[in-house]
Formats: sequence, C-alpha cells, structure tokens
Amino acid sequence: MNAPHEALHLTQALLRFDTINPPGDEEACARHLGALLEAAGFRVAYHPIGHGRANLVAQIGGGQDTPPIVFTGHIDIVPLGAATWTHDPFAGELDGDRVYGRGASDMKSGVAAFCAAAIRLAPHLARGPGVTLVITAGEETGCEGAFDLVRHPEHLGRAGAIVVAEPSSNFPFIGHKGAFWLHAHTQGVTAHGSMPEKGDNAVYKAARAVGVLEHFRFSNAPHPMMGQGTLNVGHVHGGLNINSVPDHATVGIDIRSVPTQSHAALLAELAQAMGPEVTLETKLDVASVYTEPQQAWVQTVFDVMTPYLGGTRPEPRTATYFTDAAALTPAYGSPPTVILGPGEAALAHQTDEYCVTERVLDATDAFIELMRRWNGV
Repeated sequence: MNAPHEALHLTQALLRFDTINPPGDEEACARHLGALLEAAGFRVAYHPIGHGRANLVAQIGGGQDTPPIVFTGHIDIVPLGAATWTHDPFAGELDGDRVYGRGASDMKSGVAAFCAAAIRLAPHLARGPGVTLVITAGEETGCEGAFDLVRHPEHLGRAGAIVVAEPSSNFPFIGHKGAFWLHAHTQGVTAHGSMPEKGDNAVYKAARAVGVLEHFRFSNAPHPMMGQGTLNVGHVHGGLNINSVPDHATVGIDIRSVPTQSHAALLAELAQAMGPEVTLETKLDVASVYTEPQQAWVQTVFDVMTPYLGGTRPEPRTATYFTDAAALTPAYGSPPTVILGPGEAALAHQTDEYCVTERVLDATDAFIELMRRWNGV
C-alpha cells in the first residue's frame, strides 16, 4: 500500500461524512475508520457520547516497559456558514493541488494521515511499544469527546508521547494556550421604559463590567514562550424589548491563558475587579499545554520534520488555538506533546476550506517515521 496516497483517498472519504457539530453524528465516520484499522490488526473500541456520536480508540502493540505513542484528532466539523461554497463541502473534491471540503484542514486530513501511516506500519507494531489512535467526537464544542474519555481512563491506556494532528502546515508546535470562557451576569429590576426610575437597569451594570474588563491587566508573569494571556469581550446580551428596563444582562468573556496562569486565581481576580454587581459563570475551562523544546523526543520530531520544511530546522513555537491535548495530555500524565498536522490553520472554519495535497502526503510519511522511531522498526 502506498500510504501517503491512501491518506489522500482516506481524506476524501472522511470529507464525505457530514459530521457538522452540532449535532455531530460522528459515529458513522468513526466506524468507517474503525473497520479499516481493525482489518489491519488494531484492537478497536467505540465509546458513545450520545445518539449517533462516538469516540474511537484503536490500539496495536503494547505490553512493553515503553508506553505507546499516541496520535489524536477529531472528526467533528463546524457549520458551513452563510456564504456560498464554490466546491461541494461534502464531496472531497480534488482540484489541482488541493482537496476541498469542510474539515479538509480542520482536521480530517490529519486524522487520515495518521490512520494511513498506522495501517501501513501495523505488521511491524504488534510486538513493540505500539501505537494508540484516539479519534474524538465533539472537539469543536469544547473537547467534550476527549473529556468524556478522560472520565474513563481505562479507555485510554498509556502514552509516552502525543501527536495532535491539528492544522499546523506540518510545523511542529510544542504547546498551545488554554481557553477560559466566562459569562458575567448582572441582575436588575424591570420597569416600563417611560419610567426607568422605577427599575434597576442590568445593562448599565453590564456596561460598567465591560469597562472594567477593557482595562483589566493580568497579574501573572508572562510565559517565556507564549507571552501573556489575552482577554476579549465576545458578546453582550441584555433586555427583551426597547421599551422596558432590562432586568438581566450577560457579557461573554474569552480568555486565552498561558501556563503561568491559574484559572481559579484568575476567576477570583475578575470577581473582585468587577464587584458584587456581577456573577461569574464558567462556560469552558481547558488548560494550556506546553512541552519544553529541549525535551529529547521533541528534538526528534524537529529532526524528522526538517526535510518537510524546506530543510530549515523548526524553532520552538506554540499554537494560538486549543486542542484535545488540553484534556488528554494531563490525563496521560503529561507526556511530551506536539501539535503537528497537514492542515492550514488559517483555512480552518473558512468557506471553501481545503488542504494542500502535498502536505497530506508529507504528513503521512512523517508520521510513519515517528511511529518507526518510537517502535524501533
């Protein structure tokens, strides 16, 4: 089997599954992959997370002192958006040097690449440390599939290193920021809009909270690689109609955190800064992930990827987005983790999303080499 070209064909096949989340419907796609992996000798298990939805964990080898290497990716995709696509988002169409479809970059090409690589090497993996593939549902809505697996650690096994095949243009990132999403709620008393003095306007309280957030400064030291965290007010909702005093308002807060920040401490700081008029509710809490660039396996990854990056050895960098590693890496005991996949991050969630076919081929070859080195074959 020509694994790189099989990866391209598998990318096309995965793109033909409509796994828009919500609702997800990832199970059929997971079972397609599971059947291929089982036929290659993998032990396959499906873990439901709802109707028509499932995570897939496939394992081969193991039983050695050295734990297996883990490759992970998600198969849910975001909605298509309002703009008209010029390529069918569910056809896996090849056009020149690109394969088009929703999820082409984020991240069905990455999943296809590591599955094709694992199938290619399967006969050589059964007696070594092995490979585990963790294919998740629900990543796009807060890593819900990965967190469900974490609640059942017996499903995961061990990991000596983790590759997250999210879109990175085949550049190995050594970490990513965390995400801490909050709703700031304010309460008031409704009244007729012509008699505002008889009410208590929750929107005014929310406006004061937004002013505090605009000038809020983090107290932690910046991270040497990621710098400082960021805070953005993503939405403000309040009131039901124009001629009433609003009795409730909500401010959506998106914080991207760095390893030097504690989410619990940050929540306390924000509560104190905004005062008793505001109640904070956590909507998403996923940690940052970081591996020191000097770590030996990370250096191996840099070695392997150098030929695919024009001969330039990677310099340590981190991703701007979060991944399932926020759930999986701590659950596995924090082994070295890289984000490395063929997709283009700038094309994720875009109309006419695509992946460059050469990157799919290169990623598959690189994943084969990483699996070979880990297993000594």
